[in-house]
Amino acid sequence: MEEIWDVIVIGGGPAGMMAAGRAGERGKKVLLIEKNDSLGKKLLITGGGRCNVTNAQFDTHKLLAKFKDGGKFLFSAFSQWNVNETLEFFHSRNMETKVEKELRVFPVSDSAQSVWDTLVQYLKENNVTIISNSPVSGFVKEDRKIIGVKVKKKIIKGKYFVLATGGISRPETGSTGDGYKWLSEIGHTVIQPEPSLVPISVKDKWVKRLAGVSIPDVKITVTQNGQKQETSHGKILFTHVGLTGPTILNMSKNIGELLKYGDVMLGLDLLPTYDHGKLNSALQEIFKINDKKMFKNSLNEIIPSAFVPIITELSGIDPDTKCNSVTREQRMQLIALLKNIPINVKSLLGVDKAVISNGGVIPEEVDFKTMSSRLYPNLYLVGDILNIDRPSGGYSLQLCWTTGFVAGDSVLDTKRS
Repeated sequence: MEEIWDVIVIGGGPAGMMAAGRAGERGKKVLLIEKNDSLGKKLLITGGGRCNVTNAQFDTHKLLAKFKDGGKFLFSAFSQWNVNETLEFFHSRNMETKVEKELRVFPVSDSAQSVWDTLVQYLKENNVTIISNSPVSGFVKEDRKIIGVKVKKKIIKGKYFVLATGGISRPETGSTGDGYKWLSEIGHTVIQPEPSLVPISVKDKWVKRLAGVSIPDVKITVTQNGQKQETSHGKILFTHVGLTGPTILNMSKNIGELLKYGDVMLGLDLLPTYDHGKLNSALQEIFKINDKKMFKNSLNEIIPSAFVPIITELSGIDPDTKCNSVTREQRMQLIALLKNIPINVKSLLGVDKAVISNGGVIPEEVDFKTMSSRLYPNLYLVGDILNIDRPSGGYSLQLCWTTGFVAGDSVLDTKRS
C-alpha cells in the first residue's frame, strides 16, 4: 500500500518546525521534508548567532502595528498564538530568555543553538518523521486540491500540506524562493520578492577603519537632493563596507527606494541627547580642563575613542592644536560635524546579506484563521512565504511561530479547515 501522510511540511525552518511539531502533538502522522542536510540552518545564524526569538511587546495591537499593512490580516492568527504563548513554549521547555533594548528577546545562553535544540526536541517528542537532503521540485494537484509533492523523481502523497520554504534572503542557507515559484505555477498571486532588512555599503573610505565598532544610540537622518526624507534613532554597527545594525536594517527598504532616483546621504548625530547649545558648553568645559592637551587627545571624553581620529580628520582642525588654541569658529564647525557626520550611500547589499526578504503570496489569498490557502484548502502557507512586511527586532520569528503553530493546530480539523 502506498503511504499517505496526514500532514507534509515542506521546509525545516522555524515556521516549518513549529507547524510540524504542533501537528504531531495533535496525533497526526507528520512528514517534514528539508532540502538541506539538517534543519534550521538560517535559524542558527539569526541575530548574529544569538537568535532574536521575539519582541516582548505584549500588547498585540501595538505589536501588529509594526507589520504595517500586513497587521490587519494577522489579528485572527495572533489571537490564537502571540508573544505570551511563544515565551511560554520556550520557558516550559527549559529555555530561559532575557529582554534587551527595544524589547528584543534572546535566549539567556546567547546562542541560537538553544532555540534549535528546543524545536528539534519538540519534533522528536511528537514523532515527526524528518527526511533531509530532499529538495522538493513542486506540487502535484487535482482540481483544487494538492495530493502530493515531487521529491527526487518520486511523488510523496499526503492529505494536507504546509509550505514553509522561506524567502530569498541568505540563499546559502537554502532560502532560494522555491515556494514562490510553485505557488505561481498553481495560480497564486506572488509579489516578486526583494531583499529587505539589508546592510548598506557606502562610498566613504574612512568607514572601513571603524569596522566592528558599534554605537548604541545614534540619530540617523536620510537626505536626498538636500531634502530630509527620514530620521531614526538606535544602534548601528560599522562594517568593512558600510553600515548595519537594527536601525540601519529598518531604514534600508526606504533607502533602497530612494537610490532608484539618485544619490542618498546619511547624516549621523553621535550625540543625539545634546542640542547645539549643550554640546557647545560641554566642549568649552572639556577644552578648558584640558587646555594644555592636544585637541586630538581630548575628544574621547565625549565620543567613542575609535571615532576620535576620524572626527579629527573630518573637522579639518590640526590634531596637534592645543585645546586652548581652538577658535570659536573651529568649535562651531566641530559641533556641526558631531551632529551631522555626512556619509554617502553606495548601495544596498544583496540577498546574500539580507536578514529577510519582502514579497511572497498576497495575504488576501490566505485564511489567517487557519493559514490555509483560499485557492487550495488543504494547503497551508506560513512564515516568510507570506507577503507581510516587518521590521528587525524579533518580529519575523514571531510571525513564524504564530503562523506555524496556527497551521499545525488547524490541519485535519474539519471544523476549521
